[in-house]
Amino acid sequence: MTCSPPDLDFARLTGQTEAHLVPGPGGVLVHRQVLEPLQRLHRRAQAAGFELTLASGFRSFERQMSIWQRKLRGELPLLSRTGERLDVDALSPDEQLQALLRWSALPGTSRHHWGTDFDIYDAAAVPAGYHLQLVPEEYTGDGPFAPMTQWLQQAVASDSGEGFFFPYAEDIGGVAPEPWHLSYRPLAQQFLQAFEPAVFQALLQGAGWPLADSIAGRAEEIYRRYICLRPDA
Repeated sequence: MTCSPPDLDFARLTGQTEAHLVPGPGGVLVHRQVLEPLQRLHRRAQAAGFELTLASGFRSFERQMSIWQRKLRGELPLLSRTGERLDVDALSPDEQLQALLRWSALPGTSRHHWGTDFDIYDAAAVPAGYHLQLVPEEYTGDGPFAPMTQWLQQAVASDSGEGFFFPYAEDIGGVAPEPWHLSYRPLAQQFLQAFEPAVFQALLQGAGWPLADSIAGRAEEIYRRYICLRPDA
């Protein structure tokens, strides 16, 4: 399974344009080359008894920055490595940065910027009005989305997942496990390979970064642990 080479300019890599996107299921924006395989996967899921639904797809740089700022202001929860809510004001800037990166990508580096990655759930498993939390407990054990997650994992393992995979299936030292995060590998891999250190450095030269000193002091670690953690992904 291959994709034609995407136009991987700086704006597309860092979530600062929507030129590569089209409306997907539910109106969620997705990369135009992902739409057909996503529709095929949806039909496979329906045949297995699941309603694979996108909670989110493309996320702009501005929206990702807003998430960071709201967490730093205490408007959204800032979580510890194991998921407990932290007191933002009790943390040093370096500790705040560490907690942010665990659960929310640095703006400009999120895989959601590419239109290749999605947060998913099984709409058939919960009643209308269900408050989706995107926490592991919903996708494992007795969680409502565990059956679809297991089906998808088996599909990916058996090469019948239409090219999709779980980039954060395991905790390997950076981003927390996200069993809801699905990615279209043939295209996402091209974006990831194009996200070279020079792109990251250009991103950091922009103005207005929260925790700017901490980010600058840990730039190499951030690139290694949170961006190019899986060079084959």
